[in-house]
Amino acid sequence: MVTLRVKTQRRSQMLDVTREVEKAVRELNVERGVCHLYVPHTTAGIAINEHADPDVASDVKRSLEVLIPQEGAYRHGERNSDSHIKTVLTGTSQAVFVENGKLVLGRWQGIFFCEYDGPRERTLLLKIVPDTT
Repeated sequence: MVTLRVKTQRRSQMLDVTREVEKAVRELNVERGVCHLYVPHTTAGIAINEHADPDVASDVKRSLEVLIPQEGAYRHGERNSDSHIKTVLTGTSQAVFVENGKLVLGRWQGIFFCEYDGPRERTLLLKIVPDTT
């Protein structure tokens, strides 16, 4: 397992971590398998989407903020219920195939660490399960 540290600068942020994940996959030297990505936090998630145009991540972030505003009729006392709800929608794990030692992502796809309650230093865990055949 590999632990990547992710430092966020804002309360809500979508950080493209594709290169960091690709580097970790190369260093693990696994030719073929599945790369599991897991965020062990309740107010941050992981997503795969277009990363060729940064406006897409900005649009996603802004849309989540409109759908689930920071202020609302929430009962949770820490005033970050919106962050928990956004994480439920985004999810905390993804899986990406590995072929020839590289992530199998679509032409425009990238991996985003989704911060909803920052700024913080966060953890992204990677584990590659190699194919046995």
